[in-house]
Amino acid sequence: MKRCFSTPLRRRNRTIDLFPLTDLAMRRGLNRMRVQTLTLAVAILSLGSIGLSQQSTPAPITAVSRVHQLVVEDQSENPGNISEEEFNRHGDARRAETRKLLAEGKIVSGEDFSDASLIFQHGQIPDDFLFAHILAVEALTRGGSADKWMAAATLDRYLQSINQPQVFGTQYSGVKSAGNTPKAQVDPLVLNIQRTQQPYDPKLLSDSIREGFCVPNVAQQEKNLAIFNTGHRPERKLMRASSCSH
Repeated sequence: MKRCFSTPLRRRNRTIDLFPLTDLAMRRGLNRMRVQTLTLAVAILSLGSIGLSQQSTPAPITAVSRVHQLVVEDQSENPGNISEEEFNRHGDARRAETRKLLAEGKIVSGEDFSDASLIFQHGQIPDDFLFAHILAVEALTRGGSADKWMAAATLDRYLQSINQPQVFGTQYSGVKSAGNTPKAQVDPLVLNIQRTQQPYDPKLLSDSIREGFCVPNVAQQEKNLAIFNTGHRPERKLMRASSCSH
């Protein structure tokens, strides 16, 4: 800023030394113009700095709920980086903390109830899966972006855990036989075993009802099962009805 104003000031001094002041009014008029120009420049710079300050102010960060942090932890663990025993031990701790959050009234939104449902969906006993289904249904009653698919998946898993056929077709469980031992993994996110949807009653519900719960139709489910049995996990979009965004 100093460099910009030093040269015009020296030129003004030279003008005063070399030429007589024949018109005082003119000089005052010029001074007045200089002051007005300088004032305008300062105002523009001030407005610019205010604008930059507003633009550079970061948008408020939405707080991530604790139950969602637990889901992120859950999803980060897979057969490629943790043993089944460790996963179950960590899962027990996550479910205990989720129950505590529920008791304290810290799980409120539909999204949070969906997250809590997923924590219990990865449980070990029928009561875990039943509770997961209850939480998934509660999530739907609270609106937001609660996952309809979770309500179907939790019901299917609970039914199979009590030796009843699933009805939506969301579960691709390992075949229960002594010879079905894990093969070398080709996908670090999925255990490479022979899978089945049985027990399954695909005729109880129509495909239109499945679609209402974001579950793909029976024909797509058969394709998904074939992909699982190559040791890979189907793409997420194939695991949901095409009409759903979840």
